[in-house]
Amino acid sequence: MQEALALARMAWGLTNPNPMVGAILVRNGEIIGRGFHLHAGAPHAEVNAVQDARKRGFDPAGSILYVTLEPCCTSGRTPPCTELILREKIARVVVGTLDPNPKHAGKGADILREHGVEVSVGFEVSACTRLNRNFFTWITTGKPRVMLKLATTLDGRIATASGDSKWVTGAEARRRVQRLRRMADAILVGAETVRRDHPALTVREPDHWPVQPLRLVASSTMDAAELAEYFSDGNAEVVSLKTPQEWEALLLELGRRNMVSLLIEGGGEVAASALSAGAVDDVEFHVAPKILGGRNSRPAVGGVDPESMLSALQVHGLEVEQCGEDVILSGTLRGE
Repeated sequence: MQEALALARMAWGLTNPNPMVGAILVRNGEIIGRGFHLHAGAPHAEVNAVQDARKRGFDPAGSILYVTLEPCCTSGRTPPCTELILREKIARVVVGTLDPNPKHAGKGADILREHGVEVSVGFEVSACTRLNRNFFTWITTGKPRVMLKLATTLDGRIATASGDSKWVTGAEARRRVQRLRRMADAILVGAETVRRDHPALTVREPDHWPVQPLRLVASSTMDAAELAEYFSDGNAEVVSLKTPQEWEALLLELGRRNMVSLLIEGGGEVAASALSAGAVDDVEFHVAPKILGGRNSRPAVGGVDPESMLSALQVHGLEVEQCGEDVILSGTLRGE
């Protein structure tokens, strides 16, 4: 299952709105076929594993299929994988986690069992679930999963009073941001960030990334003409996010457009608005070993002053990771 997970991760950021899935075929303790889902509309991992086995001269009949996500049982852009498994006479299927898609959700496993295939579910569940948590959120709520990413100093500052923010963190942390952007369907920043920094908000590593995220600019004053001055490719939109209702409407609209992941990159007022609206699922703070100081230096999260510590939001499952000279602090606000 760990090898199947490694295969699935090879399509990081390329499968949306589909999940990333890896599959391994094993007979007598030997791997005879490997496959992963390359992109939406392409053959599923199970199909690629079977094709790989046949190319290598192996018959999948009687083998064990290890797959990170429950095989699908409905027709979409590709045929059901349950039919493939039955047709190839695969003897046993070991599933990392069930598919939360209501169209599948245990039905694929049941169909296989009804036709005599041994099915085992629940292996590397945490890793298999986390791999596709964006998809899981979208398919069950109709809204993309939202990550708030901020780069701060030790004293919680993202820029000087004049707005200078280049660079808070080092090169390694900035490369990590590129990985986050590869997974994002959309990136959101405030108009002030756009006007001050002129950010591209694109995936630049690796070169020629095929799926660039939609750029969203939160503003009540920027019009289409000004937006085009900063993003001339047309892949950008202005959104109004003054109220929790507007945040909810935006997320539902993005979900309807098959966007499963939204990355918020700042600044402090946009971060405060998103947190206050309850729109954020995950947070990732990139903390640099620097102390900026300054009464008017810009905080990572702005907004209305809270009255007590009881207003603080609790981050669950906090993880700490070194990234060059910086430290990455990440967790969820949902208590998952």
